[in-house]
Parts: sequence; structure tokens; C-alpha cells
Amino acid sequence: MSAEIDSLVLEHLRAIRATQAEHSERLDRMDLRLSVIEQTIGSRSGLSPLSSARISCSKRREG
Repeated sequence: MSAEIDSLVLEHLRAIRATQAEHSERLDRMDLRLSVIEQTIGSRSGLSPLSSARISCSKRREG
């Protein structure tokens, strides 16, 4: 019975690892997409992403 439980635990751990890898890949793609969006908005507004972030932070502090 112990071998069956060990096997079941290992099977679940493999499934968790696979899901975690999928989530990691998806997060990487989302991060890339967000970077592209930031660059697009920055280029349209004439600001670099860093400048835009600084302006947003200062507006929050003022407001």
C-alpha cells in the first residue's frame, strides 16, 4: 500500500510541475506583451517607459 501512495504522490507532483511550467511560460508571454504595450504607449506619447512611470508616481504623490 505504501508503494501505491508513493506512486500517487509522485504522479501528483509531476502534474503540479507540468502546470507550473505552463503558468511560467504564460507569464513570460504576458510579460513580453506588456513590455510591447508599454513601448507602444511610450512612443506615442513621446515618453520612455521610465519617464512615464516617474510621472505616474509623482501624480499619485500629489493627488
